[in-house]
Parts: sequence; C-alpha cells; structure tokens
Amino acid sequence: MDKRIRVALIFGGQSPEHGVSCLTAASVLGAIDRDRFDVVGVGIAASGRWTQVPLDVVASYRIVEGRVPHVAEPEHDAVWMVGADGCEVATRDGERLVDVHGVDVAFALLHGPFGEDGTIQGLFEMMGIKYVGSGVAASAIGMDKHHMKVAFAAAGLPVWPFVVATDQRWRDEPAAVLAEVDTLQYPVFVKPARGGSSLGITRVTDSAGVQAAIEAARAYDPKVVIEQGFVGARELECAVIANPAATGGCDVSAVGEIRVHAEDGFYDFEAKYIADDEASLDVPADIAPELSRRIQDIAAQAFNAVGSEGLARVDVFADTDGEVWVNEINTMPGFTEISMYPKLWEHSGTSYPELVARLIDLALLRPVGLR
Repeated sequence: MDKRIRVALIFGGQSPEHGVSCLTAASVLGAIDRDRFDVVGVGIAASGRWTQVPLDVVASYRIVEGRVPHVAEPEHDAVWMVGADGCEVATRDGERLVDVHGVDVAFALLHGPFGEDGTIQGLFEMMGIKYVGSGVAASAIGMDKHHMKVAFAAAGLPVWPFVVATDQRWRDEPAAVLAEVDTLQYPVFVKPARGGSSLGITRVTDSAGVQAAIEAARAYDPKVVIEQGFVGARELECAVIANPAATGGCDVSAVGEIRVHAEDGFYDFEAKYIADDEASLDVPADIAPELSRRIQDIAAQAFNAVGSEGLARVDVFADTDGEVWVNEINTMPGFTEISMYPKLWEHSGTSYPELVARLIDLALLRPVGLR
C-alpha cells in the first residue's frame, strides 16, 4: 500500500502576486521529498478557474526576460470533493471526473488577497482539509495592515505612526485624510492595506505627492495605509515557525537584514524578484546580541498577537539608538529557495527540504475546526 502523504500544492490565484506564487510552487516542488510525499499541482488561473497542473509544468516556472510565470487558462476545470474517505481533487471532463487524487493536506502557496487573507483557509475548514499555515482569523488580520497594527498595539508591541484611508473615508473626506497624513513626518510610504510583494507602494517625500500615491495604491486595494517612514533605520526580519512543545508555541530564527543599495530606495517588487543588484539579504544581520534577542522576542509576540499558526515572517525597524518597532507580519511569506524566510532557517540549521516537511507535519498534527 502506498503510504505516502498526499499533498496538494495550490498556487497562482487572482491577486497581483500570481506570478510570485507560481515561482514559489516551483521551488517547493523541487524541495519536497517525493519518496515521502505524493504531490498534485493545483493552479488557480487569473480568471479564478481552478485546474490540475502537471508537475513538469510546475517545475518549469521561472522568470524569463523579466516576466514572471502564470497559470494558463484551463481547458478543463478542477473540482474539490468531500466523501467518506476524505477530500479529493479531480478534473471535470464533460460529465466525467478524471484524474481523481485524494488529498491529506493542502499547501496553499498563495500570496495576497484570495489566498493569504483567510478566504481559502475558510474553504479548507469547511471541507475538512488539513492545511499548512495560519487559520482564517490570523490570515485575515495578518493580511490587513490596518487591523494587524491594531492587534500589535493591543498586545503592547511598539507600532510606528500611520493613517488609514478606507474607501468610504477617501470618497467622503479626502481633505481630512490628507490633513491627517500631514501630521506624519515625511517621507511616508503609501501602501495597499491588503497587498504584498511591495506592489502598489509609493515613497512620498512631501504632501504634494500623497494624493497621487493614494490613488496608485487604490488600484490594488480600495483601503490604503499611509505609514510614517523610517529615516536611517535598519530593516530587520525574523522567521517564525510553530512549535507546540516550545514556550510560547513557536521557534524564532536568527535575525536577518535587508539592505537596499539606493539611498532613497526601498525593497520593492523589482528589488525582491527581478533585479539582482538592488538589495542584499544579510543572514545573520550584523547586530549586537542584545538587539537580536529583543527582535526575536518581538517576533514571537507578534506571531501570537494575531494568532498565527504554522509559519510567519515578522519585519521590524531598528534605529541607531537600538529602538525597535514592529512593521508587519506575513503569514505566507516569500517562500522561494532564495527568499529570506528559508534562508533564515537554513542559517539556523534547517534546510529548505526539511522546512517544507516540517510545515506539512505541523499541518497534519493540527485539527481543522475550532481550536
């Protein structure tokens, strides 16, 4: 009898981070132990249609001439089913179901809305599918930079000043929003509230550019967060993974640092995924042990503040005086083999294949439903 664990890798999606998700799927497929795990690829096209994707196609996803890959529109749609023997995924060919695969655990490698925000997690819960990563509430809070910061502040974590421009407020009182932004110190960073991979973010150096930056962010999300910028601060990150046996329920990696080479630049989509020379990832960060321990403690607190499960990356800023502010948490962080999250764990002694296996094992241990 084949005792391999049946894992569905789910990727693509309807968010602007569709291509990044495909790259992640290729990396995870290349690392997963095929002697232990039986893998099925399930892509979500930009239209929202689901399709089973052959594993050789998933493995071929890469950046070509600056263009990220995508899930092709399917000829036949994939469907999920729940039966007496658990969950299955199949392809609908007219009135027939073909390529039927049982699924023990779902590994959603989706970034951004409709994947990282609690929506697909709710689907998994309703269908009784065990899955990697945070649950519905933690995913939703972690995706929304506004509610995330509220949760951090409620937990007593240091949060930098920010302004929220909801869709209703921006339409009703734009002048009031702009006036509130002017109480912040420039530069400010204008961000889609529920976006990722730095898409739609603008660095603004004076009040004249705020309105256009808000409109640019609204192309990705009608809700916008405007954050006071950090001048001269270091951008530092920790990888966190659940550990039910540990005090606090999680393990925290060493601290890493992102160094953007341009003096007035920031870690945008181009620097993260396209250009090779716009930023450096230092693992570990060259910081004092006391500061490292403080950041690790903040990362663990942030993980628990939003109720994270499985994995998360916590980003902070530290100024020249050693003061630390938590910036954000990513409940499905960049997860290609060159991303900061796996690199931090590799430095801490956990290889990329070991990390993939550990996350799947955590998902299998955790029940679905209320917990």
